[in-house]
Amino acid sequence: MKLYVLDLLFTFGEREDHIYPVVLQTSTETILVDGGYAGFTPLLETALQQEGLSLRALTGMLITHHDIDHMGCAYELKKAYPNLRIYTSVGERAYVEGQEKSLRLQQAELLYDTLPEEHKSGARAFQELLQTMQPVQVDAVFADNEVPAILPGVQIIHTPGHMPGHISLYISEAKTLIAADALVYEDDKLEIANPSFTLDLPQALVTVQKLQQLAIDKLVCYHGGVVDTAVQARLKQLLDRYGV
Repeated sequence: MKLYVLDLLFTFGEREDHIYPVVLQTSTETILVDGGYAGFTPLLETALQQEGLSLRALTGMLITHHDIDHMGCAYELKKAYPNLRIYTSVGERAYVEGQEKSLRLQQAELLYDTLPEEHKSGARAFQELLQTMQPVQVDAVFADNEVPAILPGVQIIHTPGHMPGHISLYISEAKTLIAADALVYEDDKLEIANPSFTLDLPQALVTVQKLQQLAIDKLVCYHGGVVDTAVQARLKQLLDRYGV
């Protein structure tokens, strides 16, 4: 099993940002784990080429949850490469396929009337952005603790809180966790992803406690990148900050 962490630099509004999708490669599969917004395929292609890979070489895309910065590019990838297989969790399938309305959009709509007037223009723009997301058909779903046949040695970990169907991936042999948005890394600290907008913050903290039980030497956060020092101590510090 080879693991590649891609670094995608982009501009959102007036600020630069990074996201860190992952590619997992076996002898028969090359799986992209999350991929960014719609329009990110050129960024992905450049990052993949730097690793000696390409979009054409991908056999599948695993979507950890249906936020637009994780699956926004899925529709155009599938359109360009029809043989690409789409994977997600049992709990996320209906949202990825568009059978259910995005939970993030529902949240944004519910919060809108509570916002100060000066913030409403940005909130409307965010809702409009979410409404542009194209659904994509899912080829297979994975359950908690499953080790998919396409990814031997990779355990699916149900990590709810940020989203109820959110999943992370644990490679026990390498003691590596692909956290997606179960955790973010910022200012040299692990944190809950957007705690004010996490759909279930108490559940997100229970998830961190669950992750504490894993032997993790290397952690890949979609926002923040690789953490490979003092992972357990950083997890404890996060929980201490929230009084858990």
